[in-house]
Amino acid sequence: MSNSSSLNEFLLLAFADTRELQLLHFSLFLGIYLAALLGNGLIITAVACNHRLHTPMYFFLLNLSLLDLGSISTTVPKSMANSLRDTRAISYSGCVTQVFLLLFSLSAECSLLTVMAYDRYVAICRPLHYGTLMDSRACVKMAAAAWASGFLYALLHTGSTFSIPLCQGNVVEQFFCEVPQILRLSCSDSYLREVGLIVVSVFLVFGCFIFIVLSYVQIFTAVLRIPSEQGRHKAFSMCLPHLAVVSLFLSTAMFAYLKPPSLSSPILDLVVSLVYSMVPPAVNPLIYSLRNKELKDALRKLVQRQQQ
Repeated sequence: MSNSSSLNEFLLLAFADTRELQLLHFSLFLGIYLAALLGNGLIITAVACNHRLHTPMYFFLLNLSLLDLGSISTTVPKSMANSLRDTRAISYSGCVTQVFLLLFSLSAECSLLTVMAYDRYVAICRPLHYGTLMDSRACVKMAAAAWASGFLYALLHTGSTFSIPLCQGNVVEQFFCEVPQILRLSCSDSYLREVGLIVVSVFLVFGCFIFIVLSYVQIFTAVLRIPSEQGRHKAFSMCLPHLAVVSLFLSTAMFAYLKPPSLSSPILDLVVSLVYSMVPPAVNPLIYSLRNKELKDALRKLVQRQQQ
């Protein structure tokens, strides 16, 4: 039996064993990755360069785009490189780094989505106090708290995961180092400590989810009281993109980490991981820009400036 202290590398899931399919896998992942880089990069540049977008909502959106870039850059480039090199290996230190960065990105994003829900709540339900409650100092503190909580959580969870002896080999049945898959390699008597940490994590995520739901219940109650149809449309256009992103992110991530063993299968695990690790970073820019006239105008001006 192998122990985690003696492991030099892990073997990740291979999407294909023929060169043609490996190149197809590389091409598909490259397309998704470039779409995420382009979309999030445009949002970051537009918010940073357009003074009209220097508001709390767009400040948090900029932070979300940074976290999305970090999340997809943690997993996809390594998978593409392995396909090109016809290998499955990732070093032990590389796996630890991948787990840490992914947990950091996901947990910080969860906190940030909660902060964004609070921002929408204050904007719609307490508009007279918005300037006081969401001034620049408060926004920076909230964003910093989201990033710091993600860092501390990732540090704790990564350290706990890799301190457990691994007795079941080094084959990770996923295209990146994912905590549930690594735990399947652990000794049965060392599993309970990590399970306890996962339970605590579930309560934290569920707390964020409840806060977001309660915020949107009050938001929609207030929106429905707005007398003008134009006012209701504007309020919904501000909230629906965030609600769509929250639903996509939390539903897939929670299912990946909380699904019972009876529902687990290699194909299902792969599909769920693809959805929560790759789809949100690629589609979030599209979701936020489709119904947002200010952001679309800023992006249009940015593109026109580059063409001149």
